[in-house]
Amino acid sequence: MSTIDLGFTAGDALLITGAGSGIGRATALNAVALGLSVSLWDLDPDGLSATAEQARSAGAAVHTWVADVSDDAAVEDGFADAGATLGSIRLLHNNAGPASSSNLPFDRALEICVGSVRRMTDAWAAAGPGEGAAMVATTSVAGTLVGTDNAWYSASKAAIMGYIRHLAAHRAAEFRSNGVAPGMTDTPRLAGFAGSETGQRVLQRIPLRRMASPDDIAWATLFLLSPLAGYVNGVFLPVDGGWTVTQ
Repeated sequence: MSTIDLGFTAGDALLITGAGSGIGRATALNAVALGLSVSLWDLDPDGLSATAEQARSAGAAVHTWVADVSDDAAVEDGFADAGATLGSIRLLHNNAGPASSSNLPFDRALEICVGSVRRMTDAWAAAGPGEGAAMVATTSVAGTLVGTDNAWYSASKAAIMGYIRHLAAHRAAEFRSNGVAPGMTDTPRLAGFAGSETGQRVLQRIPLRRMASPDDIAWATLFLLSPLAGYVNGVFLPVDGGWTVTQ
């Protein structure tokens, strides 16, 4: 058991979408170290299996679900399966989403990105997560603080944060809602970026002179989900090494 204590009750269940790699995997494994049970969702069965194996080896109760979270039936079935395995899901990390480099039509991309967060949140809330429930969505500094050359990515990340603010204002009696906003993060999606000419130029503008690690984002997420953040609601939390303050 970790010596870190964020106030979670041992065995509480956390559902994480996009858990097969990167930020989702880091959140899952650090959650397990804190004594949480985890429901791990991803489109990639191999990545999901690898995360689940590591979580189980640490002694956690683990549920897995291979699903497209933009699909209503997959989400509904997944929550039923997760509940049967782990019981009430008190915590939700809406982390899944396509890579910014994906060549998606604008309208479809917003439907996938923003719609999936709404779909997952509604299904989770309908199940009655109970006292102390909290949701965190992975948004981004892109679209909210920094514009990018990808229209759908900027728009979707800004829209997710708008949805979080709505939830924080109007559904706080049911659960807390917050957004964690990574800057450039060293995940498989950005493999090799730091070593590129463009990457080096960007890193020089980050005061901490490095990309975030997935653990950097995971710990910020877990704090926002935790009882220690019990009065934090509707927050947009950049985790970017100070990048945006230099823009």
